[in-house]
Amino acid sequence: MAYKIGYSICWILVKALERKKIRDRYAYPFLPVLDLLHYNIFIDLLWLTSTLNLITMTRTSLTALLTSFLTVTFSSHLFAQEDKAAVVLANRLENGSLELSDYNTACYFALAGNNKLALTYLRKAIRDGFNSPKTLLEDTDLNSLHGESEWPSLVKQVEEYATKKTGLNNFFFNKPGFWDSKYFNTPYKENISEDEKIAGLSKFWSEVKYNFANFDLVPEINIDSLYFEYLPKVRKTKSTFEYFNVLREMCAKLRDSHTIINPPEELTNDIYARPLIRTRLIEDKVLVVNADSSLVQKGIKPGVEVLMINGLQVKEYAAKYVIPYMACSTNQDLMVRTYEYALLGGPINQPIQLKLADEKGKTFDQTINRATPAVRSTKIFFPPVVYKLLPGNISYLAINTFVTDSGSRYFREHFAEISQSNGLILDLRNNGGGNTDWDILECLIDKPVAVHKAYSREYIPVFRAWERPQSIWGNIDGIGPNGKNLFSKPVILLISARTFSAAEDFSAAYKSLKRGLIMGEASGGSTGQPLGFTLIGNITAQVTSKRDQYPNGEDFVGKGIQPDIVVKPTVSDFRKGIDTELEAALKELKKK
Repeated sequence: MAYKIGYSICWILVKALERKKIRDRYAYPFLPVLDLLHYNIFIDLLWLTSTLNLITMTRTSLTALLTSFLTVTFSSHLFAQEDKAAVVLANRLENGSLELSDYNTACYFALAGNNKLALTYLRKAIRDGFNSPKTLLEDTDLNSLHGESEWPSLVKQVEEYATKKTGLNNFFFNKPGFWDSKYFNTPYKENISEDEKIAGLSKFWSEVKYNFANFDLVPEINIDSLYFEYLPKVRKTKSTFEYFNVLREMCAKLRDSHTIINPPEELTNDIYARPLIRTRLIEDKVLVVNADSSLVQKGIKPGVEVLMINGLQVKEYAAKYVIPYMACSTNQDLMVRTYEYALLGGPINQPIQLKLADEKGKTFDQTINRATPAVRSTKIFFPPVVYKLLPGNISYLAINTFVTDSGSRYFREHFAEISQSNGLILDLRNNGGGNTDWDILECLIDKPVAVHKAYSREYIPVFRAWERPQSIWGNIDGIGPNGKNLFSKPVILLISARTFSAAEDFSAAYKSLKRGLIMGEASGGSTGQPLGFTLIGNITAQVTSKRDQYPNGEDFVGKGIQPDIVVKPTVSDFRKGIDTELEAALKELKKK
């Protein structure tokens, strides 16, 4: 079977240098070169597919996994051609400014004067779904093919594919507005009608029932039973604000951090306004870990303990006003969302009364105000990237977000400096996710590695009628060496319960590399592709539609990425300004 897979990919698949920066990464099929490449490379590929047991992988996933063979093998062949236009195109393909695909390979060979191979890859591009007649007919790179006898039939095939695509788009279920109908897109009102409330509840129920990927992680939950349980609760609500909270409470029962209810914009400052401090649960104490200078002047500074909120013990307050509405995949994520993110959230016009205790146990009271999310984000935040050289010539790189590629970009731009260090500590403890980014990991390996597996439900209505089981869509992703930059020295990854979503995708992939230790605490335990939709009254929601796993099919959703060495922060160290986990990582690297 491995031989058949190797043969089917036409001797070689080359690295996809250009990736879509969305929730998951995709690789483009690239430049199989048939008999132009060496036989021993083909044998290596067969060994690789057999060794990694990739029989079930999709072609695009396999493409990503065979990264290491691309740049080295193919660049010399490209530049061997003499045609200037072909060389320019080859440059664009190699540096990633042009998508690497069978179609562009056809363009390259056409410019290089090799119509036979150009036709071979054009046929392949069409067979794989190329469907733009306009592009085909107007692309001057392919002018040399216009006189080939096969050209008219290729144009006809593309036109037929385009017609087929248009036909698919014309099916009612692919038309805009079918899934998110205008009838649910009603405006916000202080108290939407009972009919609207039931409609919104019903839509949430239906989207969850047909799309939620993680029902097996909450076996005690029956979505139909939950729907009937919340019908009377929804009817009793007296305002849209109250209705929103009832929906949040229902959603929290699913225990999934990526399945959430979002408030209407008009209620943002009633839900998400928070004071200019950040709190955290450390060793069973709720401590202030960051504060704006205006509050530090009042004695509310890092290390101060929060004892009471609005007259209630802090944990009693959390249990009553926060925890019931938290959609969380794990207990550690629940603690983060409760005590760090949502504890002091609420209406912007309602001050918060706090009872606090300093490091010596002296208590004092303070009343503070909340700020809008827009204002708070400019005052209380983590910088996207932090780099420093630590004692022992150890590079430290904290990547605090994957919303942008700032972390991997910094790594690339400063690789010359980082490569001179004796070890590397990657810190994702404060990274709440964004877009999956494995670029740094490609610089830590010298051979391809499978790093990720995923699946989603495939619902075919007629299968229910025929009493046939439903199926799943799935894929395995891999990465290969960067080809230019390789950091071969010891590496340690720091994670915490705040390591979440795309940061967990990174951590799971790192764990699959077996490249170094993971230290800290278990991650949040939630990732997956959210499916967003409108409910009612300008309320929106999302549901996790894809299950992400380790490449061997083992789950980390609902559990968290488990560190190799557990290290937890302490109240004493925090108040002394000591980073417990970082110090432990440095000690571990000294053993190397």
